[in-house]
Amino acid sequence: MTDEVAPRLSVDLPAGTVEVSADHQRPDDAWATIVIAHGAGAGYRHPFLVGFARGMRAEGVATLTFNFPYLEAGRRMPGPATHAIAASRAAIAFAVSRADGTPVWACGKSYGGRMASMAVADAAELADAVSGLVYLGYPLHPPGDDTKVRAAHLPVIGAPQLFVEGTNDPFVDPHSQLDEAVASCRDATIEWIDGGGHSFEVKGHKRTADEIGSQLAPLVAAFMRSRRPDPTAA
Repeated sequence: MTDEVAPRLSVDLPAGTVEVSADHQRPDDAWATIVIAHGAGAGYRHPFLVGFARGMRAEGVATLTFNFPYLEAGRRMPGPATHAIAASRAAIAFAVSRADGTPVWACGKSYGGRMASMAVADAAELADAVSGLVYLGYPLHPPGDDTKVRAAHLPVIGAPQLFVEGTNDPFVDPHSQLDEAVASCRDATIEWIDGGGHSFEVKGHKRTADEIGSQLAPLVAAFMRSRRPDPTAA
């Protein structure tokens, strides 16, 4: 059984408070929650995220997906990063309030992962609340321009970080730049998806976006389990 809630999350922006759509689903005996942010060009119900969230719930992890304010307002292009960061913080706070003391992880596809990382890096209260972060195709730099690396804030994050990356993703080419960024972090790991593009599509291997997302879930859940606190530790 899974409890389903469709909350409206309140997000405090400089011009006032707005509400964004969200889906929260919690399996029986969930051992963790993962807050999943969408990419720049797709909302919280994109098939990739729906599949990934379903796969995570099959692994016993509660899921919270949500819209960023710009998409909720009907705009296609992201607005100020501060707005997306505020939405990430609101989503994480909601997840913590419903987690029954179990770990809460932040996650995002591409842009959403970068916004989650900035939200955690910039807020001490989130650093204490978030058990780890997962990036599904972290956009290290714009395709074709590896001079604009977006990684300066990553070493600030003390929680474990998992980078799930396609080997053919133009946002992390050359791979050595991501290797260097990950090496600068306190606790970070890369899991490469052989042949995968930015959305983990593999040439010659036909799968729907829903299937691609769901197939990443076991890898992510295994990493989360590996970072669970040891209850026998002093």
